[in-house]
Amino acid sequence: MTGPHQPPAQRVVVTSPRTRAPRAPRPYPASREIDEQSELGAVYMRSLIRTQRRLGLLLCAVVCGALAALPVVFALVPRLSEQRLLGLQLPWLLLGVVVFPVLVLAGWFYVRQAERNEREFAELVERS
Repeated sequence: MTGPHQPPAQRVVVTSPRTRAPRAPRPYPASREIDEQSELGAVYMRSLIRTQRRLGLLLCAVVCGALAALPVVFALVPRLSEQRLLGLQLPWLLLGVVVFPVLVLAGWFYVRQAERNEREFAELVERS
C-alpha cells in the first residue's frame, strides 16, 4: 500500500523469452485434416457450408421477397397497376421483362460472393 509520501509502484511488463521464437510447425497442414475427414476438418467444412448456406438463403430471401412484394404493391395501390410504360402496363413490364435481368444479376452476385467465400476459406486453411 502506498502512503501519501511514497510514489506509486513502477509497472513492469513481463514477457516470455519465447515470444519472438517461430511457431512450432503443425504435424501436418489443415488441408490434410479436411482430406482425412477428421474432427478438425469437419469443423472447417461445416464453417464453409454454413457461410455458403447463409449467403444462398439471404440472397433467396431478398430476391423472392422483392418479387413477392410486387403483386402486393399492385393490389394495394390499384392506380399503379393502370400506369403504362413503353405501351405495356407496369405490372406486366415489371413481372414479365424486368424480372429476368434482376435474376441474372442476383445469380452473378451469388457466384461472385460464393467464390470469394471459397477463396477466404482456402486462405484460412493455408494459414493454419
